[in-house]
Amino acid sequence: MKKKVLGISFGRKMSNTEVMIKTALMECEKSGAEIKFIRADDLDIKNCTGCISCVISLLGGGNGKCHLKDDMNIIDEALLECDAVIVGSPTYVLSPTGNFKTVCDRLGPSHDISFRTNAKENGIKMGKKPNELPDERSFKPRVAALITVGGALTQNWLSFAMPTMYEFTMSMGIDVVDKYEYFGAMAHEHVVGNKEVMERMVRLGQNMSEAIHSNEEEMSKWRGNEEGVCPVCHCDMLTIVHNKNQVECPVCGISGDLSLVDGEIKVNFSEAQKKRSRLFYAGKLEHCIEISTKAVGPGQIPNKKELLEKYKGYGE
Repeated sequence: MKKKVLGISFGRKMSNTEVMIKTALMECEKSGAEIKFIRADDLDIKNCTGCISCVISLLGGGNGKCHLKDDMNIIDEALLECDAVIVGSPTYVLSPTGNFKTVCDRLGPSHDISFRTNAKENGIKMGKKPNELPDERSFKPRVAALITVGGALTQNWLSFAMPTMYEFTMSMGIDVVDKYEYFGAMAHEHVVGNKEVMERMVRLGQNMSEAIHSNEEEMSKWRGNEEGVCPVCHCDMLTIVHNKNQVECPVCGISGDLSLVDGEIKVNFSEAQKKRSRLFYAGKLEHCIEISTKAVGPGQIPNKKELLEKYKGYGE
């Protein structure tokens, strides 16, 4: 059976992001993969309202489906169908586009692999039918590559871009095996004329092909050029833990110890910390348990209605 590779662009039609993704897809197709491309901005995707009906459904052993009716099902079905996804977004102001974030919000809790695993187990015990359970395709291994494109000639104008891109793959537990941050795009009329970047996209496509045609153990191996500070997500952004000689990776949520070696700052992440990265099932399960055991339901505040009365219409 042919492997399926999906490309999703949040950029303009035939602009840099789209052409970069399609260049990588062409390499995947050469290796025998079946490819599909989605231009996300052509779709009508509504904002998540935070109603948490998907979470409530999953906690009750259901399928976690969203009640909103729009084109999100197109992305949902394509993701469930694929073995690999290449996601790209322009960076307009330090981070990916608003539409990218909208899609990530819709993928969030409803697609969280730990929530879905627990929902499946509980739903089976409750005697639910297959169509009432999370889609079985949720549980197959997938890999991804992330691409972001910024016009700024200085790289730090894309500072939140790549860490934020991980929001797309995080909840579904898709292993990122390559990533590329293209800055300085405004120094070129179009990426199609930038030989170095186009060659890197060819390599990115080849990396994806190698991953999907590997055995399951080798499939998730990191294949990118940049190792990064964090050994899990390979990003360089760190958060200082106040009053401690520690830092956290804001993508993985793991902490490491800072040290100075020969005048160079080093970060050591223990094996235990690496294993609890929220990119892995163990890290997601921590969050799932936290939500399912500590979240407060309706009825905690008996006089909530009265307390909220003075806020109705205030300043509107």
